[in-house]
Amino acid sequence: MTLPEAITAAFLGLLEGATEFIPVSSTGHLLLAGHFLGFESAGKTFEVVIQLGAVLAIAVAYFGKLAWVFGSAPRDPVARRFILAVLLAFLPAAAAGVVLHDTIKTVLFETPVLIAVMLILGGIVLLFVDRMPLRPRHHEADRLPLPTALGIGLFQCLALVPGVSRSGSTIVGALLLGVDKRAAAEFSFFLSLPTMGGAVAYDLFQSRDILNFDDMGLIAIGFAMAFLSGLLVVRWLLGFVSRRGYAIFGWWRIVVGSAALALLSLGF
Repeated sequence: MTLPEAITAAFLGLLEGATEFIPVSSTGHLLLAGHFLGFESAGKTFEVVIQLGAVLAIAVAYFGKLAWVFGSAPRDPVARRFILAVLLAFLPAAAAGVVLHDTIKTVLFETPVLIAVMLILGGIVLLFVDRMPLRPRHHEADRLPLPTALGIGLFQCLALVPGVSRSGSTIVGALLLGVDKRAAAEFSFFLSLPTMGGAVAYDLFQSRDILNFDDMGLIAIGFAMAFLSGLLVVRWLLGFVSRRGYAIFGWWRIVVGSAALALLSLGF
């Protein structure tokens, strides 16, 4: 492992954690950054495994909440209903991801122009929805009606296209279904646990014959940076969106997507 490789791994890990829980598409950012930096691991082992750092960040940030939910589930109907809501929201993307896995990995992930375009379009949608005069009916992430949770899960399927954003699609879906901005972000956090954990596990299993763990040092650096940056973002995001909304993330997507398209048009 050389110093430039270590710096690149740290940067990509930081980027993964910083963008995983905000509606800007961490996968899109990671794939575009890897493309322009000339970084790619065999079977995309690095890119897949470092996502677990972000999963761990959510588990640590919400350890108390998770402990209460699972500890009280046997006797508390609210906790059981919350678990069911998250599972319902998880199932549509899980099923679609299994069916479309090969197409996503071999076609969509290898098309940087598509990723850049999705960033821009998603930014426009986010700006539009953020300015809509919505009247939220649901203000607590752990008390969403089951049909609402399932609807959010259907929106999450859009994120199978890289550049759309898992958190972006679930947050937009939640807002349109009557969830307030803070609760939408928080439910997206909890939904990320089975979604990201399941996606990483399935992807590692499918790619088991071509995985390369020779560069464990680079993976460890990326994992650690994804955990640290993810933890900081999770602790900051809820307060920010409660006060400021999501418009800044829409503009960010448009700027990044436009810059990527410009560089791609120049042959980079």
